[in-house]
Amino acid sequence: MGAAKTGGDVLFVLLGAIMVLAMHCGFALLEVGTVRRKNQVNALVKILSDFAMSTLAYFFVGYAVAYGVTFFTDAAALTGKAAESGAASGYAPYGYDLVKFFFLATFAAAVPAIVSGGIAERAKFWPQAAATVLLIALFYPVLEGVAWGGRFGVQDWLAASFGQPFHDFAGSVVVHAFGGWVALGAVLHLGNRRGRYRSNGSLVAIPPSNIPFLALGAWVLSVGWFGFNVMSAQTLEGISGLVAINSLMAMVGGIVTSLVISRNDPGFVHNGALAGLVAVCAGSDVMHPLGALITGGIAGLLFVWAFNKCQIDWKIDDVLGVWPLHGLCGLTGGLLAGVFGQESLGGLGGVSLASQAVGTLGGAGFGLLSGLLVYGLLKATVGIRLDPEQEYRGADLALHQITAYPEEDAPGH
Repeated sequence: MGAAKTGGDVLFVLLGAIMVLAMHCGFALLEVGTVRRKNQVNALVKILSDFAMSTLAYFFVGYAVAYGVTFFTDAAALTGKAAESGAASGYAPYGYDLVKFFFLATFAAAVPAIVSGGIAERAKFWPQAAATVLLIALFYPVLEGVAWGGRFGVQDWLAASFGQPFHDFAGSVVVHAFGGWVALGAVLHLGNRRGRYRSNGSLVAIPPSNIPFLALGAWVLSVGWFGFNVMSAQTLEGISGLVAINSLMAMVGGIVTSLVISRNDPGFVHNGALAGLVAVCAGSDVMHPLGALITGGIAGLLFVWAFNKCQIDWKIDDVLGVWPLHGLCGLTGGLLAGVFGQESLGGLGGVSLASQAVGTLGGAGFGLLSGLLVYGLLKATVGIRLDPEQEYRGADLALHQITAYPEEDAPGH
């Protein structure tokens, strides 16, 4: 029975890793559908390359920072085979630690995928790859280790001070808020796209290039999100249908409120679903479904409002709105986990609003600081922005020497 349970856990986490891996296709399609035609190839290459860079950085450095676990030993130890002969390996049977790494590596890689949407259409390729390595090797794992790895004593201090540790079941703060606030730091260093604002400060509209691609990206992300959230239990024994129904309710809450406030705008509606899912991650295992519905609805409203404020009033050219979507909605979700997770509001309890406030604001602040530091360092040393001619031609031709539609774009076509 023990062998069957461990083998089942391995399969469970592996399936979760595959579902979150598929979400990176969603990130790519969402960006492809939002950016202009001349930057679509770059979006595809950037998401895939950042995933590879993230995985390497996480394998060699980041995972050890977060959990104190490395994989620099023989395969017999890693798969638990050594333990069968009486040797103490420290690794679980059937390679459970390996699929857990795979699962969490897909989470880590979501951070540069989030950043990618904010800096689209004007960022250099290799400096962004370098930023990915730095963020996933050194910065993201510190927050992950604090929240999920029990590292550095922060959770013990929060529990002693406020009665409960910081609760972030599936990463509203650890992944989404962190990534969104890193993206804000990157966008501030990078500056606005050329021609985005007129000399009088008024906004020049740049519509999405392909609504079907944008919608397909949102759908792929939404489906994969149920692996992201439900399988954060990481064992079959810990799985809960509550997480699934809360994810569903938050998603539809985000859709409905963004639909109403945006007056049926397709970009906002599809991103509204994602806003709800971002916000519910933290408390999806403790909220009542009605609390999840309200959380998603608030996130949908917040995303539409903040996206417009950024672009029109604050002159922050965050192309996909990743700071409103992931940064602000992730922050909101972390705080609301401490509200709707309370037993008095139908939740399961075990959460402290004070701990949620400290952990959420601390995670967001650390993300902004990380983004400002990493992209500021790269800006000062190698530069992070395409030159004006490259930006005018588009990142596809400037960086990859091909467009998404080479026959149509060929001279004389």
